Amino acid sequence: MKPITYTRAQALPGILASRIAILDGAMGTMIQRFKLGEAQYRGEGYTGPGNQGERFKDFPKDVKGNNELLSLTRPDVITDIHEAYLAAGADMIETNTFGATTVAQADYDMADLAIEMNYVSAQLARAACDKYSTPEKPRFVCGALGPTPKTASISPDVNDPGARNVTFEELRAAYYDQTKALVEGGADVILVETIFDTLNAKAALFAVDEYFEASGERLPILISGTVTDASGRILSGQTVTAFWHSVRHAQPLAIGLNCALGAALMRPYIQELNKVATDTFISCYPNAGLPNPMSDTGFDETPDVTSRLVREFAQEGLVNIVGGCCGTTPDHIGAIAQAVNPIATRRVQRGYFYKEAA
Repeated sequence: MKPITYTRAQALPGILASRIAILDGAMGTMIQRFKLGEAQYRGEGYTGPGNQGERFKDFPKDVKGNNELLSLTRPDVITDIHEAYLAAGADMIETNTFGATTVAQADYDMADLAIEMNYVSAQLARAACDKYSTPEKPRFVCGALGPTPKTASISPDVNDPGARNVTFEELRAAYYDQTKALVEGGADVILVETIFDTLNAKAALFAVDEYFEASGERLPILISGTVTDASGRILSGQTVTAFWHSVRHAQPLAIGLNCALGAALMRPYIQELNKVATDTFISCYPNAGLPNPMSDTGFDETPDVTSRLVREFAQEGLVNIVGGCCGTTPDHIGAIAQAVNPIATRRVQRGYFYKEAA
């Protein structure tokens, strides 16, 4: 494979080779802390920069829970969350675009807003990163491509194994538009994350490469799957090793796992990735343990617990990027950053997918 030369985030491979980088934590967990109601999701009461006035006041469908809409209606909330993670030590922050595809937004009858959501979300994250970046510690915007609520390789009908509710082409088109808007809005990195169906991920990766070819841009790609249970497989049936070999052609800067499991249960699968993905970096951003409705964050682990477990991954030489998923907060990310700071990053064999900085 021919080495890749990036047009953005050229410094990132060197950073990952020299130290463990920190990714941010959960967006949804933090949004929940604002206790926004239906009216607030529509933008009521917000008069700051980017306010939408009464644009969504009479929208005919409930929008509470559509977190991606908040990039338009409450940019102050999204900016506050980004800046809290950056202040906690994050090197990379994810755009508020996990569900900002036409496929996912169709659930709210807002598919026509997907491009705008991605563009504005990238701008918000870009502004936050620019505010906190220094020559010694640059910050990077990760344009987040989520899995969508649909699966291209599994039937939604138990009585019809051949049934599908989405096609590869529909996913490809949705991901192309999302990627284009994220890059134009200022993303440094493309993050295809929380992958439970490899076919969905392949549609995303195809679209990303298609956009790179059309635009002349070439951003680092991060790929993160999710092992859904103790079987050690993603939902569409692949082991971690099989998953890696299915997406390796995309030449990602990093491959990793996130969500579904806490760090304790994720360890054997990160160990498996460490053995097979020897020519790229590895990321890990687990949930804060298991769900617990009685907890403030909805999950069991406090920052000291999560950071201790992630530190063990670092000590074992398994990771280059660490952060948090569901249930994690800036306190978790700050604790993780402190815990892994003195530990050497995982070594990657020579012959990377990307060109080293001169």
